[in-house]
Amino acid sequence: MTITITAFERSPDGGMGLARDTRVRWALEEAGLPYDVRPVSFSAMKQPAHLAIHPFGQIPTYEDGDLVLFESGAIIFHIASRYPGLLPDDANARARAITWIFAALNTVEPPILEIVTAKFMEGDKPWSKERMPLIADRIRSRLEQLSARLGDAEWLDGGFSAGDLIMVSVLLRLRPSGILNEFASFAAYVARGEARPAYKRAFAAQLAFNTK
Repeated sequence: MTITITAFERSPDGGMGLARDTRVRWALEEAGLPYDVRPVSFSAMKQPAHLAIHPFGQIPTYEDGDLVLFESGAIIFHIASRYPGLLPDDANARARAITWIFAALNTVEPPILEIVTAKFMEGDKPWSKERMPLIADRIRSRLEQLSARLGDAEWLDGGFSAGDLIMVSVLLRLRPSGILNEFASFAAYVARGEARPAYKRAFAAQLAFNTK
């Protein structure tokens, strides 16, 4: 059976690749796996049919025969674990790549997501403008730590892995804020990710999906 993932019927970003289905598409493209996409509207996301596969009413989801998954990190970890190309063969290198998956989602992404919350969900609050610089400072602090680890390396730990895929996807969320360009090493790191043929295919597919 063909893998099926869900995506926004119309992404809030208008097809800029920031929605989490893009990172799953990218992983599938890296693994060379064919897949179908089922669009889900915002209203349909809260209906029983979708809640049965994603209890929090979000996207993306992943269906492959009897297997149903949600959460982009879990989906990508499954793809990387089952198919070659996204995790090293060496056991220790594999473990380090998995560590970077968790670091991207649990340590780097949360403060970045605060920008979205402050801008779109709390923008009408009287304290919103005062909060934004504090969020930006927290992000810069985290990026300074990550920059020290990345150094001049091409990827986080040897060759490209699922850890880099998710980290690049997370850092891309910073582009609209301008913070990403304050760190030349990360701007170059993200550009290397975007230059990968699998990313280009994934981005083009989701863009076409959102502009048709």
